[in-house]
Amino acid sequence: MSEATTNLKNQSQARKKMLYRIALTGVMTALAEVLMMLEIPLPLMPVFLKYDFSDIPALFAGFVCGPIAGVIVEFLKNLIHIPLSNTHNIGEIANFISGSIFVLAGTLVYRRMRSKKGVVLSLVIGTIALTIATSFVNYFFCLPLYEKVMGLQLTAIIGMCDKANTLVSIKSKLDVILLTFVPFNIFKGASISLVAFLAYLPIRHFFEAENAEEKSN
Repeated sequence: MSEATTNLKNQSQARKKMLYRIALTGVMTALAEVLMMLEIPLPLMPVFLKYDFSDIPALFAGFVCGPIAGVIVEFLKNLIHIPLSNTHNIGEIANFISGSIFVLAGTLVYRRMRSKKGVVLSLVIGTIALTIATSFVNYFFCLPLYEKVMGLQLTAIIGMCDKANTLVSIKSKLDVILLTFVPFNIFKGASISLVAFLAYLPIRHFFEAENAEEKSN
């Protein structure tokens, strides 16, 4: 086989691979948006804190196509969701940041340890990274934005969190982070991780095949 023929074959394979990744990213974005609309409220949490499972398609896109693909899914699902927003897009910004942190951390771990154990470790690391990073994001970015953009005073937010959770006393901004957002994100990360792992098990051979193909290339 001549060098020119080999180059054409390689270019064709690269083009097919790119189209496949674009298509997969699109499908995962659509699925993520559907899941994002199925918000679940939690007991002991204020009404503005709800969670969904839309990070799972982004995570799986990252597993197959790399971390950038996962972040793209996170960005696109939130962009599509903007017309449905009632938080002046603050919720979408927060969701993008938290989801991207979870997906990036999880994907980077998985792509160095592509096995069932690697998936478990990636989900644990993703949950830890999500909880820590979003604590700072909420403290320094989201809560001030709610005050400036929506006119929702910090005292009102503190009152909502304190009223929702009768098990603890929430009297300050730091209390809101430690006693509301941290437990919420731990539960969110853990529940998403559990569902993601259960979803991974029956289709793990798909991921294994993708990994084998990537190694062969």
